[in-house]
Amino acid sequence: MTSLYLASKSPRRRELLEQIGVAFEVIDVDVDESQEEDESPSAYVRRVALSKARAGYIKAADSIPVLAADTTVVLDGRLLGKPGDRNEAAAMLTSLAGRSHEVLTAVALAHTEERVMLNRSRVCLAPLSPDRIAAYCDGEEPYDKAGGYGIQGRAAAFITRLEGSYSGVMGLPLYETSILLASLETIETRVSS
Repeated sequence: MTSLYLASKSPRRRELLEQIGVAFEVIDVDVDESQEEDESPSAYVRRVALSKARAGYIKAADSIPVLAADTTVVLDGRLLGKPGDRNEAAAMLTSLAGRSHEVLTAVALAHTEERVMLNRSRVCLAPLSPDRIAAYCDGEEPYDKAGGYGIQGRAAAFITRLEGSYSGVMGLPLYETSILLASLETIETRVSS
């Protein structure tokens, strides 16, 4: 019997959840990920993660908890989501090269109660030549990742410094996730009392 759903299409989130020994099934959801006017990056990522968890919980319709997450890269107060094409990926990497930026990942749990936790990390990228950026963009790696790079892939060679959570930058902060999953035991105890 399923004890947890993961509302995510991300293979990295699945790998991370498996890494900490959590049994789950994937539930596919689609939510609007457009940033609302005047919405801060942290409010945005929290809202989208919770929207995914809620959508999964409604879709499952079987009282099984749903975990979801959302990640965004923030540079100079501006969100850098997933690039739509090669030019956009190259532009993102060019803007990130030689600078530090913030990676925000919110993880949400929808069940009898809803909870959201936010992880903030700071990543510094080395200066990157146009040729190096072009070579990276020739592969598939930049196109399904916020900011156009994957810390767990070839772009690891671009990162000079990381302050925060490696798993959070990958897309599922395991510390925060474990806290949310531990809260299920408390919720189950209260519900059954």
